[in-house]
Amino acid sequence: MEYTEFITHVQSLAQSESRQEAEVATRSTLEIIKQIIPSDEREKLAAEIPQELREYLHGGETEPIQSLNLQEFIECISQKEKVEPTIAVIHVRAVFAVVQLAVSPENFRKFYDYFSHDYEELFNISMINTVPA
Repeated sequence: MEYTEFITHVQSLAQSESRQEAEVATRSTLEIIKQIIPSDEREKLAAEIPQELREYLHGGETEPIQSLNLQEFIECISQKEKVEPTIAVIHVRAVFAVVQLAVSPENFRKFYDYFSHDYEELFNISMINTVPA
């Protein structure tokens, strides 16, 4: 998937008023994900998303820096984007949905498995459940 297509999908799903808002939402979400998922899994994910977005998953510790519950995760995104938490939830859902479209089902399943059950509301569960574990 190309960068423009990725951002256009995020913008559409989040019903964002601007492309810039979709870009900030995508960047913020990927930068927070970098703090949760180990580097080897981030690299696999980064290899399948547009080149322009890969830098937001690169670098950092080899192991997850922190474990965030859903509320903490949303608060981090909200602060990074400088939006209300309710808007951050909509943005994260959109970014996760587009990541799911952009990467292989196997890599998305591995990505999904790093999040606790309280994150399920951010994912399209029906699509995930069709992917073998």
